[in-house]
Amino acid sequence: LNQHWFASIGEAREIIEDWRIYYNRERPHSSLKYQTPEEFAAARPFDKTQWAQPLELPDGSAPAPIARAAE
Repeated sequence: LNQHWFASIGEAREIIEDWRIYYNRERPHSSLKYQTPEEFAAARPFDKTQWAQPLELPDGSAPAPIARAAE
């Protein structure tokens, strides 16, 4: 993908989607014991509610601002 010039947004979307499908569904990964990411994920239970919990910060902590407010 990093060496391809796309002629249009539509072409880019199509090629990137084809690559994504290949990478996640067809290409075995050595770090996953030569399973595809899709096979690896399907073999493990996943509780979607674990991601629905709010972030808990330690007492006295606050998230850092992304940008300063305009004065």
